[in-house]
Amino acid sequence: MNGGDTGHARATSGADGETPRSGGATYRLSVPSMDCASCASKVEGSVRTLAGVESVDPRPATGTLVVGYDPTETTESAIQERVESAGYAVESTETETFSVPSMDCASCAGTVESALARVEGVLDYDARPASGRVVVTYDPARATRGDVVAGVENAGYEVVDGEDESPSIWRSRRALKTGVGALLLLAGIVVEYLGVSNPTLATALGRTITLDWALYVLAAATAGQAILRNGWYSARARSLDIDFLMSAGVLGAIAVDLPFEAATLAVLFSVSELLERYSMDRARTSMSELMDLSPDTATVRRDGEERTVAVEDVAVGDRVVVRPGERIPVDGVVREGTSAVDESPITGESVPVDATAGDEVYAGSIVEEGYLEVETTAPAGESTLAKVIDLVEDAERDKSDRERFIDRFASYYTPAVVVLAVVTAAGPPLFGAPFETWFTRGLTLLVVACPCAFVISTPVSVVSGITSAARNGVLIKGGDRLEAMGEVDAVALDKTGTITTGELGVTDVVALNGDEDDVVRRAAALERRSEHPIATAIVEYAEERGVGPRSALSRPATDDGGRDVTAFQSITGEGVRADIDGVTHYAGKPALFADLGFDLEHAHVETDGGVAAGGDLEPETCDHGTYVDLVNDVVPRLQAAGKTAVLVGTEDELEGVVAVADTVRPEAERSVARLREAGIDRVVMLTGDNERTARAIAAQVGIDEVYADLLPEEKVEAVREMVEASASAGADARLPWNRSAGGVAMVGDGVNDAPALATATVGVAMGAAGTDTAIETADVALMGDDLTRLPYLVTLSRRANRVIETNVWSSLGVKAILAAGAPFGLVSVVHAVVIGDMGMSLAVTGNAMRLANVSPEDE
Repeated sequence: MNGGDTGHARATSGADGETPRSGGATYRLSVPSMDCASCASKVEGSVRTLAGVESVDPRPATGTLVVGYDPTETTESAIQERVESAGYAVESTETETFSVPSMDCASCAGTVESALARVEGVLDYDARPASGRVVVTYDPARATRGDVVAGVENAGYEVVDGEDESPSIWRSRRALKTGVGALLLLAGIVVEYLGVSNPTLATALGRTITLDWALYVLAAATAGQAILRNGWYSARARSLDIDFLMSAGVLGAIAVDLPFEAATLAVLFSVSELLERYSMDRARTSMSELMDLSPDTATVRRDGEERTVAVEDVAVGDRVVVRPGERIPVDGVVREGTSAVDESPITGESVPVDATAGDEVYAGSIVEEGYLEVETTAPAGESTLAKVIDLVEDAERDKSDRERFIDRFASYYTPAVVVLAVVTAAGPPLFGAPFETWFTRGLTLLVVACPCAFVISTPVSVVSGITSAARNGVLIKGGDRLEAMGEVDAVALDKTGTITTGELGVTDVVALNGDEDDVVRRAAALERRSEHPIATAIVEYAEERGVGPRSALSRPATDDGGRDVTAFQSITGEGVRADIDGVTHYAGKPALFADLGFDLEHAHVETDGGVAAGGDLEPETCDHGTYVDLVNDVVPRLQAAGKTAVLVGTEDELEGVVAVADTVRPEAERSVARLREAGIDRVVMLTGDNERTARAIAAQVGIDEVYADLLPEEKVEAVREMVEASASAGADARLPWNRSAGGVAMVGDGVNDAPALATATVGVAMGAAGTDTAIETADVALMGDDLTRLPYLVTLSRRANRVIETNVWSSLGVKAILAAGAPFGLVSVVHAVVIGDMGMSLAVTGNAMRLANVSPEDE
């Protein structure tokens, strides 16, 4: 059992079938006195008037209120106050996650949920067979943890503590009993068909009991023990699931004196269950490996001594010591030491980053060399890795359109085939047909009625895909988001921080009087006291070239190769001025130098020209020497490339031009190309920047469609128009199991672009590692600042949708063929179990596991 949450209720996003908008949450409250329709109406009316409340679902039968709300507009305490103001007390609840590894199919989950529904004090439950977990919310005043465990185990499923190691399924008691049953079945076949002595053992109830008959019945009883036990629980829960159907088949076969069929059904179905459990365990392994990334203990320095403590006991502010080869146990900030840190468990980036004092590090990262002391900034349960694990575990909760369609289909399919089985078994004998023959055919149909293979095909694919994505630095917050991402046909990219790095850098230097180093040195000396981002970029560039101060913007400007810098002044909207060795220098816009009286159309060149806008300058000649046209040539060329031109000079001469730009991510162009290769028809840039700069950046990365000069609300409107256009184009492609054909993915930083992310079909946040807002706001979070993860996300999602479609259609096709052939005697019980149940369950699980092999290099 994993650790539980204690409080009034648990906040989630989209449980119980609700689908809050991106960034929304769900709050469950225990309101025992709300026990009638009138009470529920009163409470709902009070809560619904609260700003930020999006949905209200009162459940008087269980005394539970489920509220969907926007956490940016209201709080849980405000919701609770509204309930209490209506005259109803809110009681505390606890939510715990229980590990039930033997619950490995939708049928099992239904049985468990039916059992929990009868436990007094249980307010909510969510059985997740793909991960083998049950999330239960209960009122501690009316139920205990033991009551919940007893409820699950009364359904025939064992609850395993999280710290207990689950034994291999092949060494379990059920595997042993299945093996014994198989041997007894084989012995019965040998006795009946190979001429071995078959003595009569006894006579009872008018029946002569021979050795082969006894062996078959013993085989059915031994191998079918778990089947019959679970079938009994299913009958009590009124659940028409596979255990009930198989139990009815085994008992019915024995009752009509068909012991061989009963034994065959019990042994083969038990083997099928073991193989299904084995395949599900393999599917769950990737998730458990994700959980194992965080260490259980940490070395903490307290009172001058190092102590090893449980990671849960590390407090915010503690100094954690991490040595080479160890995993960082908590999120924090490096206070001492330097090391290369492998952050691939969080960001998916395979290249280690250099961590020094002041840098953020994340739990689960590996210190490759050196020694670090990390100051803890968040408890272990609130680390970035913990959030990723929680969201991956919860991803199974939000069902996709396909999954909901399959659930609805199964609710009709199973009863229909069961009725057909009964008619097949009982109908023809009424008209003189051989009873044994038709009963066997009806029994075969009973096996075919099990919908396990196609019901499990979607959730196991979702878990496999989402876990694979998490291991590669992409956090997908639910099966519905995975499906929707696989259907999008348009992607909107924010410019700053997404296509570009969001950090300014010097791109070009044009020397007009002196060399390039002289121009950079003087520009850095002038800009050193400015706090403008352009100034920071110039000073940092000077440092990189070895011609600037040792610490950018960190101390008064006093030195530029021995020169004094005094009388610094910022000229609002124009630039800066300062005296260098007593000579007044300027750095700023062309307009600043035009005001000083310079003829910028004839800027004389006293040195060989540098490089501007990607090409060598070719100065013109005049009577006074050579010159360049800054107004009509150099500066426009730089601006056309998305760069800002900063002129440098004195009152008497121009010394040069420095070009600064927000640098394009080196992977941006290839990522855009890969998006198109992956099938994205429309790639759009949205930015608040000016159109000339935006189009220059777009041209560099291969984007044709640009929306520039956008305010935040205009970005939202642009995304909304894209969604409507996509919806209109994809309307003809929608099918009953897929209502989300088409759609738009919006990619941004998750903070400034939150409204646009919420408006898009799928909101994708860049660089979300360590950023709570980004993780909470977006449907998908790219944990690192790596744009190549976007085409990987599209490729993975589309493959996941194809895998699900393949699994569903192949399962339905096989079931249809078996169901059609069974009444005509073309399909036996062996075929139904081996092919229809065991074979297809293994096939769909194995097919889903292929998603774990998709990597960012594959797209």
